Amino acid sequence: MDPHSSAARRTAVLAGHLLRGSAPADGCSSSLIEPAACLHYSPPELSEKPPAFDTASLRRVLDGHDIEGRDWLFRLMEESSLFCPRRRGDRTFVAPDYNQSMEQQREVTMRRIEYLLAHGVFEGWLTGSGPEALMRKFAFFECIGTYDHSLAIKLGVHFFLWGGAIQIFGTKHHHDKWLKAGENFQVMGCFAMTELGHGSNVRGLETIATYDANAGEFVINTPCESAQKYWIGGAANDATHAVIFSQLLVNGTNQGVHVFIAQIRDAEGNVCPNVRIADCGHKIGLNGVDNGRIWFDDFRVPRENLLNSVADVLPDGRYVSPIKDPDQRFAALLAPLSSGRVNIAALAVYISKVGLAIAVRYALTRRAFSMSANGPEVLLLDYPAHQQRLLPLIAKTCAMSSATNFLKRLFIKRTPESNKSIHIYCSAFKATVSWHTMRVLQECREACGGQGLKTENRVGILKGEYDVQSTFEGDNNVLMQQVSKALLAEYVAAHKRKSPFEGLGLEHMNDPCPLIPSDLTSCTLRSSKFQLDLFCSRERDLFVRYANEVSRYQAEGESKEKAVLLSYQLAGDLARAFTERSILQIFIDDEMAQPAGPLKDVLGLLRSMYALICAEEGASFLRYGYLSLDGAAAARKEVMKLCCDLRPHALAVVSSFGIPDAFLSPIAFDWIQANSWSSLDEE
Repeated sequence: MDPHSSAARRTAVLAGHLLRGSAPADGCSSSLIEPAACLHYSPPELSEKPPAFDTASLRRVLDGHDIEGRDWLFRLMEESSLFCPRRRGDRTFVAPDYNQSMEQQREVTMRRIEYLLAHGVFEGWLTGSGPEALMRKFAFFECIGTYDHSLAIKLGVHFFLWGGAIQIFGTKHHHDKWLKAGENFQVMGCFAMTELGHGSNVRGLETIATYDANAGEFVINTPCESAQKYWIGGAANDATHAVIFSQLLVNGTNQGVHVFIAQIRDAEGNVCPNVRIADCGHKIGLNGVDNGRIWFDDFRVPRENLLNSVADVLPDGRYVSPIKDPDQRFAALLAPLSSGRVNIAALAVYISKVGLAIAVRYALTRRAFSMSANGPEVLLLDYPAHQQRLLPLIAKTCAMSSATNFLKRLFIKRTPESNKSIHIYCSAFKATVSWHTMRVLQECREACGGQGLKTENRVGILKGEYDVQSTFEGDNNVLMQQVSKALLAEYVAAHKRKSPFEGLGLEHMNDPCPLIPSDLTSCTLRSSKFQLDLFCSRERDLFVRYANEVSRYQAEGESKEKAVLLSYQLAGDLARAFTERSILQIFIDDEMAQPAGPLKDVLGLLRSMYALICAEEGASFLRYGYLSLDGAAAARKEVMKLCCDLRPHALAVVSSFGIPDAFLSPIAFDWIQANSWSSLDEE
């Protein structure tokens, strides 16, 4: 056998495992196999080099705002027994007890809300105003969701959906009556939009509200089983009031979907007359939320309970609205969903950070196999394959963190003119980031091996808890179709006006098409100009391809709606291209805002990794020729080099995520001690 062959090397390694030292020539030794030294845990902070950059500064970039407030709220949760502190080894961790029954999880969710309410966490959540109050609310929501998704969703439904609907659709008398009461939980709200037969298609809702001019009331009915309100968070047990989305019939004319506020339970928790409520039952996650189903049987609501900022019905039955176009009225009714999508995207980033912080810390202390016959076992994160599993996901998460901060800033500064842009960005980022989070959690679960299956280690259980993000407040695939459809409308309008593109970062469409060099060196591949040129080239070409395909189908006799449906493949490519280019541009802007130095250098590595992993994973770059085969191969090799360059910074980057140790898990620290026999006394 060739002593230099791979087979010979593998044989030597195996022999080294079995024969520690040389066996006597007579073969009579009874100790051919010697016991290996026991493994011991060493904190990665001791073995890794000190951070090359200021981790607090990177946290300020990634969190974006309210650092002190976040840390205060994290400590507040750590200090209460309601948040299930558990001792593992020399550390205490907080996480929900998922071994509890559904009923117990729901009960403790409400007790946690009472605790946070008593400590002033929700102050100003419905009555506050101004950018600082809104950004603090976003920050606190992210912290709460880092602990428990059920707790976050229960609060999100009450404050952002129910309360947001009253803020947006209501007028002064609604605000005066409900907002302060809601902020103090004197009443608790739910958001009755989704029906058994209609989710994403809100325009098709079947619940009917008929105006009775003689009584000055609306009569709400569930006309068929498919019209029952479904998945209504808070409805099964706790909600006292609902905002109800319903078709509005006035004098025999259907005026489309409108919104009403109504009491569905009395102060003692009894369901109101003419309302029926049932429980949706046990779910694969979010069992701390009491999702319910609601039917209405000639349920009467005072005329004043129509949330009437968009439209009103006068006492004599006349329908009035400052918005004459029914499509524009309907679009205005979807505004509360934008805040929900902002929250979903921002919280999804935080959960990706939790999974990656756990998996990276574990990979910096867990060893497996050796590279030589008698050599030490190798850290998981020193394997190139393991690096490529986790480090590109870290880069994507950092880029998406910048993007969601941008989205929050855009939302709090919203104007009627910016609502369209907000809808496009919210839809694109919510879909892309929540898909990314599910991929991160799956990869981190596998990267932690069997330990990833243990509930106390968080990563596995978070998959079930956050899976719902892909479909609630908009199915991700439908949202991306809406993005491409809205972008097509922008493209067609700009060409009809013969005016330049403006907004949504589409100004690059006004410039000459950038030239992509054929010789892609490492320096070129890592250039932010090259990366942005590449992403912009893809986006502008897909605009043309998508518009031309829709036009071709229309020329063949298809309706515009059918033509758009038939062009779904290019629609998906365009939506992805727009989203990835937007995220890259935002991340570059954050990088450029930093002074020259180590932090900017690391952000440059993360930005290059984000751009090139998108190029490697995005089939459209090769499919439509934006990258040649050689160019794609060069990008793929550069990803490997970037993994090597980012490896020394891995611990520092995940330490910059701002997740307190108590909100991670035992395998992120001394996993040997946490699993020792003596630790059983702590359970």
